[in-house]
Amino acid sequence: MQRQAEPVTEQSIDHGGNLAKADARFPRAPKPWIDLSTGINPHAYPHSDIASTAFCRLPDPSALQSLKREAAAVYGAPRAENVAAAPGTQILLPLLVEAAFGGKVHPGAKAAILSPTYAEHARMARLAGFDLTETANFEDLFAADLAVVVNPNNPDGRLIARAELLRLGAHMAAKGGLLVVDEAFMDVMPRGDSLAGDIGPGLAVLRSFGKFYGLAGLRLGFALTSSADVCRIEARLGPWAVSGPALEIATRALADLTWQETMKHALQADAARLDDMLTQAGLDLVGGTTLFRLVRNSNASGLFQQLGHAGILVRPFAERANELRFGLPSHEGWERLQKSMASKPFRRLAEAGR
Repeated sequence: MQRQAEPVTEQSIDHGGNLAKADARFPRAPKPWIDLSTGINPHAYPHSDIASTAFCRLPDPSALQSLKREAAAVYGAPRAENVAAAPGTQILLPLLVEAAFGGKVHPGAKAAILSPTYAEHARMARLAGFDLTETANFEDLFAADLAVVVNPNNPDGRLIARAELLRLGAHMAAKGGLLVVDEAFMDVMPRGDSLAGDIGPGLAVLRSFGKFYGLAGLRLGFALTSSADVCRIEARLGPWAVSGPALEIATRALADLTWQETMKHALQADAARLDDMLTQAGLDLVGGTTLFRLVRNSNASGLFQQLGHAGILVRPFAERANELRFGLPSHEGWERLQKSMASKPFRRLAEAGR
């Protein structure tokens, strides 16, 4: 199944986490909000106090190199020289494309995105000038000049096998194209699923820091690619692209292997607890990772409303009105979520929509 893209527009995309919009929609909802609308770890990395110099001085280049070394080691990239760091992966995808295609997208260049998935990648491809196709068929990606795969996928957790992605990457390299694999949620998966160690001509990887470490406000992401393309990206970013506090906190977190392993097990337990709660409420699980779960129900809109009035924000999808994504609650959120989904109105809607 293919879907031709809408005309190019710079209109912003509706994402999760917009509590101001939730306040306007549900003005009488109890506060504070339990925000389950993002796939961000509710258990943030417990960083210690940040040195005052991180705020009052420009970031030292050596701190960036330290961060890149830790990122290369944790993600499995060949060297620090294969890592570009920036304030979020949104800015990195267009810079990757610019570096790979010599700064110019030729007329008629085609992009294909394995969908449904994270909507910002499609917006970037349109704005860059590609003729864009969003497709559910992996084989359709081979006809494109730029292919984008989110792996594991948001919102359904779909995982494309490494062998298939390497086959596509080799095809892209042979014809001068580019495959970008967005591994924003790969931290919770086995390391062997990642393509970070396979980057090279035709294949680049994006990694997001904030989701697994629960620190999305730091705005930090990485592009793993050839050293030549890293140099091009860094030249476009200029000096001090990553803030001093972000450098300090992220370097500590990436080096803390004990916390990472402990957190993976904790997230597995939380996801299993959420699964039990969702199924007991009459909802059908259709995918996810240990940071979020996707459910499908014909009364999804009504369920969203029920939870919103209870001060619980989940993620609806305008283009797939029968789906809802649930992130993990923080410690204090479980009880209210349980109570809301155990209510008779919620259970009736859920059962009727199966």
